[in-house]
Amino acid sequence: MNRISTLCSAIFIAGCFSCCGQTVSPQKAKDVSAVFLKDVAPTDLSKHSQATFAAGCFWHEQTLFESIKGVVAVFPGYAGGGKTWPTYEEVEKGTTGHTETVNIYYDSAKISYSTLLDIYFDAMEDPTQVNGQGVDQGTQYRSMIFYRTANEKKLAQEHIDALNKSGKYKKPIAAEVVHFTLFWPAEDVHQHYLNTHTTEPYVVRSFNEIARYQAAHPELIKPEHSFAK
Repeated sequence: MNRISTLCSAIFIAGCFSCCGQTVSPQKAKDVSAVFLKDVAPTDLSKHSQATFAAGCFWHEQTLFESIKGVVAVFPGYAGGGKTWPTYEEVEKGTTGHTETVNIYYDSAKISYSTLLDIYFDAMEDPTQVNGQGVDQGTQYRSMIFYRTANEKKLAQEHIDALNKSGKYKKPIAAEVVHFTLFWPAEDVHQHYLNTHTTEPYVVRSFNEIARYQAAHPELIKPEHSFAK
């Protein structure tokens, strides 16, 4: 991805680390990522519930949600646009209407859709940011909740309304709530990208963000899947 690759970006990231309390060491990133790479998605996912979210970079979202208890598998891809079988290069131009998305399979007996929504909003860098998250900016990074049922739509809107009324944010929540139509899986190179590129500056920054959420919610995290100290 055309993420952070220049020296200036690396310096920026280092500055971000110095002002926060959670920095993932290279060895920790490598060791925990190895655990993720051993996880195997069931061959038959049809019996599991699905949730489809977009919140910036799908690399970040895949690793975050795969660390959550009750989540069976997460796949990065594209949704929200009109083009069939979009490629990564096409989506990144911001002209297809798609946004980077993750499709989550979960065991509804172990985790609820409402809890997944809590995680979705709580783990975001800034849920009020329009067309992006942090350094990832453009319509291809916009935040969207793709509902499949009337109840999912209701829950998503209730979460947004509650956050808007809470006074926690000065601007309104930017996530769009739209009906799910199609999800296009991303190319193989994007599967578990964070866990296979642990030393890239952009990836290191993502690990740090994920670790901060995991440290605040240890009860939700699968054993050995936490990047937190």
